Amino acid sequence: MRTLVAGGQALLIEVGSAAEVAALHAELLRRRDAGELGPVRDLVPAARTVLLDGVRDPAGLGARIARWEVPPLAPSQGPLITVPVRYDGPDLAEVAGLWGVAPEAVAGIVGDTEFRVAFCGFAPGFGYLTGLPERFHPPRRATPRTAVPAGSLALAGEYAGVYPRSSPGGWQLIGSTDAVLWDPDRDPAALFAPGVRVRFTEAGR
Repeated sequence: MRTLVAGGQALLIEVGSAAEVAALHAELLRRRDAGELGPVRDLVPAARTVLLDGVRDPAGLGARIARWEVPPLAPSQGPLITVPVRYDGPDLAEVAGLWGVAPEAVAGIVGDTEFRVAFCGFAPGFGYLTGLPERFHPPRRATPRTAVPAGSLALAGEYAGVYPRSSPGGWQLIGSTDAVLWDPDRDPAALFAPGVRVRFTEAGR
């Protein structure tokens, strides 16, 4: 773990893996709720970092956090959301080929995986989901699409994600969902938030 002061009121914490980010983010939330962090406006996880913004004494807090023993995240920790998916993506056959299975088997592999939202970004409501075993990490497409339909379930490397709106994208599209990922009139607006567990079920079954 490495702590870096970022300006007058922010602290950036670097760790070695997505699992460590998830565990650290959960521990920071727990300690903040218990009043052990002092004033912190935002906690923002990313691929290998967590940013704390609105901190009164970044250097002092960083020194304290560096001494923490952060427990691993319990598999069942965090709320669970189930998202129905139609496995109708244009890259389904290609992904199945990379995995060495029939296209019909992709739904079972994805459905047997419990994902976790590691962090959010790219577009409002887009969550980067981890959980697929390494042997199922497909590469990004060599040529990105100029428009990916909203609701597309996609894979790229260690991440899965659902496009909340139509946008360019270079991930492998394996399915689609009618779930609304981002609704500014909803509270919370984002369906996916860091720490949320996600299961994809096959629509109609």
